[in-house]
Amino acid sequence: METQTIKQIEKVTKTTEYISGSEAIVRCLIEEGVKILYGYPGGAIMPVYDELYKYQDKIHHVLTRHEQGATHAAQGYARISGEVGVAMATSGPGATNLITGIADAQIDSTPMVCVTGQVFSHLLGSDAFQETDIVGISTPVTKWNCQVTKAADIPEAIAKAFYIAKSGRPGPVLIDITKDAQIEKFDFSYEKCKKVRSYVPVPKTVKGSLETAAKLINEAKKPLVVWGQGVILGKAEEAFKAVIEKAGIPAAWTILGASAIPTKHPLNVGMVGMHGNYAPNKLTNECDVLIAIGMRFDDRVTGKLDEYATQAKIIHFEIDPAEVNKNVKADVAVLGDAKTTLEAILPLINSNSHTEWHQEFKDLYAIEYEKVIKDDLHPTKEGLTMGEVLKEINIQSKGNAAIVSDVGQHQMIACRYAEFNKTKSNITSGGLGTMGFGLPAAIGAKMAAPNREVVSISGDGGYQMTIQELGTIFQQKAAVKVVVLNNDFLGMVRQWQQLFFEKRYASTEMINPNFVAIAEGYYIKARKVTKREDLAEAVKEMMESKEAYFLEVCVEKEGNVFPMIPTGASVSDVRLE
Repeated sequence: METQTIKQIEKVTKTTEYISGSEAIVRCLIEEGVKILYGYPGGAIMPVYDELYKYQDKIHHVLTRHEQGATHAAQGYARISGEVGVAMATSGPGATNLITGIADAQIDSTPMVCVTGQVFSHLLGSDAFQETDIVGISTPVTKWNCQVTKAADIPEAIAKAFYIAKSGRPGPVLIDITKDAQIEKFDFSYEKCKKVRSYVPVPKTVKGSLETAAKLINEAKKPLVVWGQGVILGKAEEAFKAVIEKAGIPAAWTILGASAIPTKHPLNVGMVGMHGNYAPNKLTNECDVLIAIGMRFDDRVTGKLDEYATQAKIIHFEIDPAEVNKNVKADVAVLGDAKTTLEAILPLINSNSHTEWHQEFKDLYAIEYEKVIKDDLHPTKEGLTMGEVLKEINIQSKGNAAIVSDVGQHQMIACRYAEFNKTKSNITSGGLGTMGFGLPAAIGAKMAAPNREVVSISGDGGYQMTIQELGTIFQQKAAVKVVVLNNDFLGMVRQWQQLFFEKRYASTEMINPNFVAIAEGYYIKARKVTKREDLAEAVKEMMESKEAYFLEVCVEKEGNVFPMIPTGASVSDVRLE
């Protein structure tokens, strides 16, 4: 008698059910632990929505007001929870409306699975109604994508999608499923994906790299750590803190790395980048060893590349080999997951304090405080500043809120001045810089962490790009606190026009609607502040509200964000005014 292999036995004993492809999609999502998904129905995805109706007790579908809002909400959900965010749309314009959010998730390493409906497979390529080649369109901005034309292929595709989205360096995945595949019935069973041939999510650490890196750190007189989101994505916060505390190294962060350690940690020396803090930017070009952890040397961080930390030995802790030596040449590359590599290097490094080096950061901070920070947080001029709004939010939140910022001046102010005690608290669009990100991302964040205070901070420009998502807040009763810092300008562009285009304010002045009336039209409590004496009480009222709340603060029209490193300048050329 022929001996059966284990795989053959598993195949024989695997239970199946005869169901439709659309029901299989929903069942696969349930198997992957999806409890909330964001989307917008339409013709080519309607069979799936019919099945979602039957599974309302297991999956909560959130009807956003635009497909872009669905992707940003899924991003906010993923960023605060660490889980995969899920968005769904129909074919054609529904699918293409997902692209901005997918591109944002790709560059910011956010795990997301997008499911799109597609026309019947026999119509593919015929320019059928609402047909677009979404696989071709999304290929440059996804970690992986595929099109499914047979129901039997759905379980494997979805299992693979979730595995790829969340493993290694996370990212967005798109699955396009034709309508006939949704309708067709087949014998359904589901098995989670554990590996994909030729895909290596976590590279092996090069032998000797940890020892070489530890030697450079131990011998350094002026070491500087710059950490990014890789610390948070790798759940390496405790290991990271242990390393910098043992070595006594000043540590600065990219905007997506913020909150990995508390803002007030004594080794936290602030933000690097175009509008980062004076000391870490300036001293990047004076350190002797630069330790980059889970960051990719983005151009907004490095400034002029051929003048970036040329005097320093570079150590790069990184999970994605493609990022090593891409922009800045590393003397030592420590490949692998941040938690694993940081835990491995901890016993190899010596205890140190670097007291004199730390004093240099304190001295430069004092200069920045006098020239910039004091006027931002404690202004004496008539107009309200964005900084003082953040100061009041910090007072009320005690540093425990998640701050979800849009893109522009308010984003840089929020990143500079928001105080964080918990990880996964700074949620913003970093690499793509997507205006309109803030409001829907805050909805996703609040739904993922209902017990946390979530504050959306937008400018009057970006806010109006996705203002319709107030309808989602109202329908879902999501208690998001929405703050609009209104300067009646596209502020960041206006700042550049002032500094580099001789104050030619071309197409940047905003004639704005009655924001309070719009919020109240969605049955959201709303208030407008124009005077400093009303600010603290208004913020307190907002933060104490148990429901959604909209607060418009009219800030000075031509306030600028400093420090600033102009595009193409060296990090040493930090402008304080």
